[in-house]
Amino acid sequence: MENIHLAAEDEDDLYSGYNDYNPTFDNEELDNDVGFQQAVKTSHGRRPPMTAKFPGTAIGARPMATSYGARAQMNSSMGRPMTGAVQEGAARPMTAVRAAGYTSTLARGSTFDPLGQSKGPAPPLEAKIEDSPEEKIKILEKKVNDLIEESCMAYSRGDLQLSLEKAKEAGRKERALVRQREQTGTADHINLDLTYSVLFNLANQYANNDMYQEALNTYSVIVKNKMFNNAGRLKVNMANIYFKQKNYPKAIKFYRMALDQISNVHKEMRIKIMQNIGVVFIKMGQYSDAITSFEHIMSESPNIKSGFNLILCYYAIGDRERMKKSFQKLISVPLGIDDDDKYIAANDDSHTNMVIEAIKNDQLHQMERDRKGLAEKFIMTAAKLIAPAIEGSFAAGFDWCVDMVKGSQYVELANDLEINKAITYLRQRDFNQAVETLKTFEKKDSRVKSAAATNLSFLYFLEKDFDQADRYADMAMSADRYNPAALINKGNTVFEKQDYEKAAEFYKEALRNDSSCTEGLYNLGLTYKKLGRLDEALDCFLKLHAILRNCAQVMFQLANLYEMLEDPHQAIDWLMQLISVTPTDPQVLAKLGELYDNEGDKSQAFQYYYESFRYFPSNIDVIEWLGAYYIDTQFCEKAIQYFERATLIQPTQVKWQLMVASCYRRSGNYQKALDTYKDIHRKFPENVECLRFLVRLCTDMGMKEVQEYATRLKKVEKMKEIREQRVKSGRESARGRREGSAGSDSSHSGHGTSTRSERLSAKLRALPGSNEPYEASAQRDIDASYVDPLGPQMERPKTAAKKRIEEDEFADEELGDDLLPE
Repeated sequence: MENIHLAAEDEDDLYSGYNDYNPTFDNEELDNDVGFQQAVKTSHGRRPPMTAKFPGTAIGARPMATSYGARAQMNSSMGRPMTGAVQEGAARPMTAVRAAGYTSTLARGSTFDPLGQSKGPAPPLEAKIEDSPEEKIKILEKKVNDLIEESCMAYSRGDLQLSLEKAKEAGRKERALVRQREQTGTADHINLDLTYSVLFNLANQYANNDMYQEALNTYSVIVKNKMFNNAGRLKVNMANIYFKQKNYPKAIKFYRMALDQISNVHKEMRIKIMQNIGVVFIKMGQYSDAITSFEHIMSESPNIKSGFNLILCYYAIGDRERMKKSFQKLISVPLGIDDDDKYIAANDDSHTNMVIEAIKNDQLHQMERDRKGLAEKFIMTAAKLIAPAIEGSFAAGFDWCVDMVKGSQYVELANDLEINKAITYLRQRDFNQAVETLKTFEKKDSRVKSAAATNLSFLYFLEKDFDQADRYADMAMSADRYNPAALINKGNTVFEKQDYEKAAEFYKEALRNDSSCTEGLYNLGLTYKKLGRLDEALDCFLKLHAILRNCAQVMFQLANLYEMLEDPHQAIDWLMQLISVTPTDPQVLAKLGELYDNEGDKSQAFQYYYESFRYFPSNIDVIEWLGAYYIDTQFCEKAIQYFERATLIQPTQVKWQLMVASCYRRSGNYQKALDTYKDIHRKFPENVECLRFLVRLCTDMGMKEVQEYATRLKKVEKMKEIREQRVKSGRESARGRREGSAGSDSSHSGHGTSTRSERLSAKLRALPGSNEPYEASAQRDIDASYVDPLGPQMERPKTAAKKRIEEDEFADEELGDDLLPE
């Protein structure tokens, strides 16, 4: 037992025992070794080892620990350690070559434990030293990758500024990483892919933020570095930037350089680059070079956009025959999509129907619909473009296009082309031909019939043939009850009949079928306005403003409604928004001036009235207000120019000329005033006010013509009295005859009339007439006839903008429906 070493229970070191002292090699203690002495005395040491009992290894320097923790000493029959270095307590193996590890020889009392599980769990791994240079480099690389990802995510959210900042920070971190590699002597392990990603993302973010020069510089760094594979493709991005800068020659150069560096294996990419080259040639007006590019594309890999661009080029150079051939190529381009029949359930298999229902509106089907819609749009646009050019008349050209389309995969577009033919007639003001063309669709399928009837209803409505408009609106609704345009046209005809409640129902139904129908919402607001339901009308126009943010008509209606609701401040706010959209509309400016005038802010009112006059100097209401403003502020000389302009606009109205003469008199220029009054008297010899002022001016100036003008004044007043008396007598006689009592009542009426006439004549002789611009007694006082337009006692005439809304609320631009979109 003295040679047996017991291992501790918590001994976990797998490599323990290698440095321990082996007593086998101790020669001095051989005399006391009982095992060795027994082997010498007997033949025990020369026997072969018992492999079934004792394990052994090729190393042997390490004593074997059993599950009991005992280690046995190794004995040798020769008195020396065995060259095989077997474990202690095991005999020498039969051969010197043995497999390391497992052995069938087990020590006594030991169990089979190849994994060393009896020694307990393995010790924990050594903690990484974060201060090591390699670990710092790995952390920095991860940080750079995270910044690139954050930059891309910020761009996907639309935060362009943040995406650029993250890209710049990633660039700084990557440069620090390269310097650290160089300092640690591991420059050979620089991650080129990471450098490429950082530069490429930075260039993209520069381009997204319209920093084109910085983007070009960054792309140049990538392209000039020969260590980056396939960097030449980025010249396409550089060409795109030159295209945005309208530097077309350089764009062509870089597109061609990129094309040279892309192999023929990447056919689709080469086609797209050639398509870009063709577009740049179109921008430069070099249609022949563009035709070369597009012809090559249509021969190698035809697509809708290239075919359409090719038609545009031939249209630009006026080649009729090639336009026809290109149109035939365009309608024969395969779209690569299946028919819609596969989405129709054809049997009673519930599983198949569920699959069809699941894929009916998936992303793939939506992509197919978008592709087909784009192709139809290009074909329709091309047909409308070349129809007037390929034949002698546009009608013949449309007929040729219709024939070609009917024989292609786009046969359903033929009816739409016919409707566009009618619209072209409308643009040429040939309404009869348009009506005849649309009437041919009355026996077609419901969709086309409804569209044609809708346009016919609209045409007849414009011609104010409301009966025909109503009939075709009914026809359009019967063909397609859910057609919002037909419902709006029907509502318009009912609106004209002043049945506003019924019209509102049609507009509401149109909105239920299409919530984005702005015409229906606008007309519903006008209908509520007619019905006096101002709050509901306000709700309609507020909803419409949320859809059409910059619609001037909607803003004016909102301002008008707030004015009717007696909220002038809100009305002013909406008009201020309106002039931000249409700053040169004179009617809106005049309306703002009127509202500020009513609020008592005359300086703001003058500003907007003056702006309105500057843009439209022929509005009598504005001219009158500006003239009155200058008279009220004692600047009569400035008022003269406005009244003179009013005289030019309305030369038969004597009051404007009297205003001009009165302004001269008020400013002290009596001679000019006298000449003006004389000129007015020559034009209007029976004007009493002019003669009265002539008498007074001549009297004040001591002129001899006083008696002459006084005589004329008396004569005119006498003639005026006789005329008024005749008129009064005629009215009383007619009333007396109707009442059957023309005697005493008639004479009494005549007497009363004569008395009133005498009193009026005496008053007129003593004072200026009621229509005189100014009092003769005091030049600083305004005459009673000239009512101050700033005062509340005068009913302000409605502005043209207000008249336009109240009298012509259902103008052409406010009709419920427009022609079918092209």
